[in-house]
Amino acid sequence: MTGQRLGKLIRGVNKDFGPCKVKVVHVSDLARAKESADIIYDNMNLDSFDGDFTVSKSHPDPLLNEGRPCHHIPGGKARDSVVERTDEQHPRIEQAFKKYFYRAEMPAMPLEDESSEKNKIIATSDESNKDGDTEQSEQKLKSHPQHEFEIIVCHGNVIRYMFCRALQLPPEAWLRLCTFNCSLTYFTIRPTGTVSCRMMGDIGHLPHDMCTFSMHPGFNW
Repeated sequence: MTGQRLGKLIRGVNKDFGPCKVKVVHVSDLARAKESADIIYDNMNLDSFDGDFTVSKSHPDPLLNEGRPCHHIPGGKARDSVVERTDEQHPRIEQAFKKYFYRAEMPAMPLEDESSEKNKIIATSDESNKDGDTEQSEQKLKSHPQHEFEIIVCHGNVIRYMFCRALQLPPEAWLRLCTFNCSLTYFTIRPTGTVSCRMMGDIGHLPHDMCTFSMHPGFNW
């Protein structure tokens, strides 16, 4: 269901609302994540795109493996083993964040006459397609070139930590968040460096009896 949901988001509903240019699916090196990534990839229905659109699967990355990303506040007295495990795993998960969350280079600004010409071309193209919507829908989809997307299949602790880090929130707050199994979290990172979260732990694609978090089913826990 998560793969089907992602496929619908990628394909969109029209030329303005998709399709999205997805470059790659990343995954951690743990078996459960790799199995999930394979299921998600196979259910995104990527065959509906044209031949120039390919979504690659990267090699499993142990930096994305589950762990305790950092100490949390507020918290009670922690066992020495938990403190040691957190101190040991934090540098790896922080390295994963810095590897996957970065801003692109600022695009070169076109000259005024180039911008005007481009606008003319776009206007002409839109005008010529007004009567061809039916024909266009039967052809293979072409991804929108302006934005690029990457999908990361990993784990709840890592996602919660990256959520705090990406939004410049205290990372010690990661345990206050809840990301359900098979949920979607969606960040936008702009070349200017601004970041926004458009979805956090979204499970709208799952029926109630399939909503789980860790070992907990449903919401009454």
